[in-house]
Amino acid sequence: MPGPLSTARNLRARVFPDHWSLLFGQIAFYSFVLVTLSGLVLMVPYQPSVEHVVYDGPYAPLHGIQMSQALDSTMTISFEMRGGLLIRQLHHWGALIMVAAILLHLLRLFFTAGFRRPRRLNWVVVFGLLIITLGACLTGTSLPDDMASGTSLAVLDGVLQATPFVGTQLSALLFGGDFPGDVIARFYPLHIIVLPALLVVLFIVSGFLALKNRPAQFAGPGRTEDNVVGSPAAVAVVKGAGLFCLVAAVLTLMASLLTINPVWLFGPADPADTSAGVGPAWYLAFLDGALRLAPGWEVVWWGRTISFAILLPVAVCTLFLAIVGIYPFIEERVTRDRREHNLLERPRSNPIRTGIGVAGVVFYGTLWAAAGADTMAVQFHLSVNALIHMFQVLLVLGPPIAFSITRRLCLGLQLHDAEVAANGIETGHILRLPSGGYVEPHGPAKPQLTSAEDSRVDATGGR
Repeated sequence: MPGPLSTARNLRARVFPDHWSLLFGQIAFYSFVLVTLSGLVLMVPYQPSVEHVVYDGPYAPLHGIQMSQALDSTMTISFEMRGGLLIRQLHHWGALIMVAAILLHLLRLFFTAGFRRPRRLNWVVVFGLLIITLGACLTGTSLPDDMASGTSLAVLDGVLQATPFVGTQLSALLFGGDFPGDVIARFYPLHIIVLPALLVVLFIVSGFLALKNRPAQFAGPGRTEDNVVGSPAAVAVVKGAGLFCLVAAVLTLMASLLTINPVWLFGPADPADTSAGVGPAWYLAFLDGALRLAPGWEVVWWGRTISFAILLPVAVCTLFLAIVGIYPFIEERVTRDRREHNLLERPRSNPIRTGIGVAGVVFYGTLWAAAGADTMAVQFHLSVNALIHMFQVLLVLGPPIAFSITRRLCLGLQLHDAEVAANGIETGHILRLPSGGYVEPHGPAKPQLTSAEDSRVDATGGR
């Protein structure tokens, strides 16, 4: 068994590929670090209690209004704690950037086939990071106990109540009784202990798998299944530190200049009221869009009314996420390709997979856009019913059309690559022949690898 000194030497000898698409995973981790640090600061003044108090803080429009201690402490953080609003918004923006980075990382893995053996578990870990991060974001946005979060929880309660036979029990379990109950008492430990601990574990597992398996790289001159071309470990560490500073600077700038989640404008949550114009967070908008597009079908079974208007979208979204989570295993079973791959594929190299990916993006994007159908109708003076019908048609026809168009584009790009490989690239120079005709000479195809990327080759993949 190698000792610590040998392990350190092996790490220093490693070579890491250089490509901008590989940065998404690092951005997600650095955002998580900043979210964790800001969250530790916010834990001190925040009061996770639904006990009511009368607000007497500096925000005059809410003077004399009864609100929970949770919202009152959030107002104190925003208006009375030095730098409190900056920390709150840094925490919120960091969570949003983290979700976006994980989504882009998943898309990068999918379209470049970075999930094939021996990296199938990497895909499962990244997908787990996405699901747990969504759970952490959901529980976090509910903690201020303002009208916006209360409206979201009311929708969640309606979905749970619509579950046949066990809906009432599920709602009572989540909210500790009748809605709204004391949901903060349940969400707070999940948000600050359970879910962050799971994220830490998954990030550690992801790092371990990245060290265990050779880094995947795009094909190019000097690159094979058995070597790695890129930067030495010391250079990669310096680049990582610089990227962390950049992520911290960008998030701090966003938190300083861009207002997000202004709870003082929404006021305290009230189960009898709802907030007009409030929609779900963008990362959960596809669930709300599915609810809007579902037909209002109902049946009565065993004396109970079963509403497919809620069950159908929940089932479809759950199935969609499940397929995404196990896709590497599905493709391996269909293609029967159980070889280990250390070279990534260009999206055009596999038209079927790329078409499936674009179809999935169109499906998700349609649900996501449908969540804003009412806002679109108001802004563009359109009929909301017409928009809903348009999105319903697009949800059914959009994915197969996107698959067909993407597949044809990939095949066309493959033909173009074959022509370039056979005849070279066009030079743009037109020569006149002695016979009077005109020709365009072709030059050699440009290499895929620059000198900066070819700084070092590790023939053993990290020894």
